[in-house]
Amino acid sequence: MTTSSPRALNLPNAITIIRILAAPVFVALLLIDGGTDAALRWTAGILFIVGIATDGIDGHIARSRGLVTDLGKLLDPIADKILTGAALIGLSILAELPWWVTIVVLVREVGITVHRMIIRHEAVVAAAWMGKLKTVFQGIAISFALVPLWTLVGEWIFWVNGTLMWIAVILTLASGADYIITAARARRS
Repeated sequence: MTTSSPRALNLPNAITIIRILAAPVFVALLLIDGGTDAALRWTAGILFIVGIATDGIDGHIARSRGLVTDLGKLLDPIADKILTGAALIGLSILAELPWWVTIVVLVREVGITVHRMIIRHEAVVAAAWMGKLKTVFQGIAISFALVPLWTLVGEWIFWVNGTLMWIAVILTLASGADYIITAARARRS
């Protein structure tokens, strides 16, 4: 009896593709009026939050229903990087986030994603707990930066935003170092 593999175009992969297509929409909403229109800014922030949240949802559906595909394995991390990168670039364009933060995060994200693609046939370096924690903090920090909470609670929220972003950057660098060390060990063994 032969088992068939799941179709490439299934619900989890459709969700992932929608996440990719949502990125330019949320960036346009963010950048219209230089990020000052509160309604557009809230819409952009909520769209980003929904996009980031569906990362866990599509993965859960794929694993629980046996719908994991090679296409999903390829597109899922790309969707994460597109959403995160688009948000960081948008915030830097608005001069709300220093460009060096955007560059550090993007170099780490793109570098490790490219490395994973290059070595995928040799060895699999699974996502470590630190990488997962980094992803969560990046999502939280970017969400706080995107959503105009200062219109509700005042400017003290900028301190919270800055602290969250620093934690995300530190975890980005630490998880990148952890990945490199783990990959080097895997290659030696």
